[in-house]
Order: sequence, then structure tokens, then C-alpha cells
Amino acid sequence: MNQLVGERISIATFKAQTTRHRIMGIVNTDDMQIVFSDTPGVLKPNYKLQESMLAFSESALQDADVLLYVTDVVENLEKNMDFLEKVQKMSIPVILLINKIDELQNIQNNLSNQNIQNILGDIVAKWHTLLPNAEILPISAKNKFGTDILLKRIKELLPESPAFFDKDQLTDKPARFFVSEIIREKILLYYDKEIPYAVEVRVERFKEEPKLIRINAVIYVERDSQKGIIIGHQGVALKKVSTEARKALEKFFGKSIYLETFVKVDKDWRSSQKELDSFGYNPE
Repeated sequence: MNQLVGERISIATFKAQTTRHRIMGIVNTDDMQIVFSDTPGVLKPNYKLQESMLAFSESALQDADVLLYVTDVVENLEKNMDFLEKVQKMSIPVILLINKIDELQNIQNNLSNQNIQNILGDIVAKWHTLLPNAEILPISAKNKFGTDILLKRIKELLPESPAFFDKDQLTDKPARFFVSEIIREKILLYYDKEIPYAVEVRVERFKEEPKLIRINAVIYVERDSQKGIIIGHQGVALKKVSTEARKALEKFFGKSIYLETFVKVDKDWRSSQKELDSFGYNPE
């Protein structure tokens, strides 16, 4: 979505389950408005947070004019069969995007281009069996390969309709949302194992001045031991995350940022519907 919108709307890391919310990115031209809806990846939920994430994904099936199902060259084709069965029943156009084709050369060392094409052909054939009515397009979002073709095809498939958003609007999310997401992105990048998935961020203060934005953010974890890991010895780990987040926020907002971060323990946040609602995990 970031490539298609031309702005960094969704955070992106190499880790699974980076996206937790449904985020809209809006493309406006003189004669057109496209609203992209980026949802969490499909997964079998193990706790209430993941149930909410799956609900965000399924909500996209209900109101989309065109469905983009994004996979890649290494994904297990059968792992999301429950969701794929719902996609198979869709009456709207479905475009299956096989992303990360640039990684085939790295995965298949010393193979010729013809052999790599054969491997890609096998992947396409298997997906065609699972989603026979879908258009299949190999892409590399990282290298912008195939994204122009995709955008052109989306334009052809979209129905005529009045614009849903203002012409100068890029997303449906408020500024505070992007603050929490950017901080969470840095946590995903700098911490291992379960830590990033046990973390949520709430912005408690966002005061914008002409040349400065003052932000107070709370990082929630589930256990005292996780709090200690987030803070690190003599606060070094938290300082690194805060510094990297501040730099990214200054680039995002185009202003100087004063950022204060705090860490609190809330052992029920991932399993309490009340807590999840307070963090915005309500698909309705």
C-alpha cells in the first residue's frame, strides 16, 4: 500500500503480524480517488487481540470493490484455507499478488533465470488451482516491479462512485495513531521473540506547536520481566527506541519532536475486550 499511495502509511518490518489495524491509504488524482485498505495478515487467532486482527481482515471482504490478496514466494499456500474459502466465494474481482519475487534468486542460489521462471510458474499454477477466478500478478513491492501494472488494472476494475474522502486526505487515521505505530515499529525492529507482540502503545499527550510537537507515550507490556527488557540496563534500550522513533516522527511530521516514553504493565491487555476497545481494536 505504501508504494501504491506514494506515502509511508503502514509500518513495515521483516516480522510477521506487523500490521494490527485496518488502515486506509487514499490516492487522489484530478479524476479519481482510490481508497486502499491495508489489513492485518490472516492467521489462526490464539487470543482476543488476534481475533480482532482477523476481524479487521474479514471486514475487508464485506465492503471492497476489488480484493488484493497478497502472498509471497515462500508462503505455505494451504495455511489460510479457511480464509481462502471465503475469498473463493467473492463475487468482486480478486487480484492475487505474489510479492517478493526479487527474493527468488536469493532463495534459489546459482539457478538460471529460466529455472527461476519455472519455479515462479509452478507457484502461479498452484495458486491458480486454489483461486481459479483470480487474476495473478507477480510483483516486488520493494523494487516497485509490477506496481504500475497493478495500479492500472485497479483503475480499470473500480466502479464509478462519488469520492468518499476529501481530495487532500491521505488516510483515515489521526496523527496520534501514527505516533503509536512508529514507536511500535521500532520495538518490532529492536526486540526479539515475544516482546514485540506483548507490547501496545498509547499516546497520552500530543500537543502541536508551530515548530514543535510535544508527545507523551506509554508502552504497555504484560509482565514485569518484559518491562525490564524494554527499559534495558540503565534505560539504554528504551532510550534507543525513543531516539529512533523521534527521528522517524520528525521525518513523518516535518517538525521537531519532543518525545517522552514510559513503560507500564497491564497483564490483561491482549485478552481483555475492554482494553482492546480502548486501544482501537474494534472492527465495527
